[in-house]
Amino acid sequence: MIAADERARVLITTYLEGQLVEGTPAQDDPGIYEQAGRLSAVFHDQYATADPTWNARLRDRTLRFLSMPHRIHPRIAEQVRQEVAGWPVGGATVVPTHGDWQPRNWLDDHGVLRVIDLGRADLRTPEEDFVRLGRQDFLRNPELEAAVVAGYGRDPRDPDMWRRTNVAEAVGTAAWAFNVRDEDFEALGHAHLGRLYPE
Repeated sequence: MIAADERARVLITTYLEGQLVEGTPAQDDPGIYEQAGRLSAVFHDQYATADPTWNARLRDRTLRFLSMPHRIHPRIAEQVRQEVAGWPVGGATVVPTHGDWQPRNWLDDHGVLRVIDLGRADLRTPEEDFVRLGRQDFLRNPELEAAVVAGYGRDPRDPDMWRRTNVAEAVGTAAWAFNVRDEDFEALGHAHLGRLYPE
């Protein structure tokens, strides 16, 4: 960072060197993912606070996506509704998150990981920074998941919150993508739902 004005919402930074990780051999390099784990831990550990409405908003967001036009299988949609009805409505601890933590926002600068695009940065649960990796990179190669956790120093994912986060992400992806006519992205959401709600 060179300069910032929070009131004007202006941030001036230097240019980051490196090649986008997505679509290169670095996307399968556990060393890159270990660095990603270390960087996310540093980012998450700088601040934490209680958000008394987190779980209620996660539930409401999931149901809002289900109320939109979508092509989610009726069996799965009903299972989601039944599960969401049992979700807690209280608060959760939130930390600074990137919001789109995955290889398309990572640069490989001769083996050193750099991070770009903090346009979705916000206070969220730590699980939110793992969910997109979980539905794509961790599925492709479990060693990458182990590398992220090793870099992080611990696994910050609470199993119940991890499940809720994945359900919300899958429903949101499938419904949002259908409404913007992005069939490839929609298929990603349906595949995620199929893993969460197998027949």
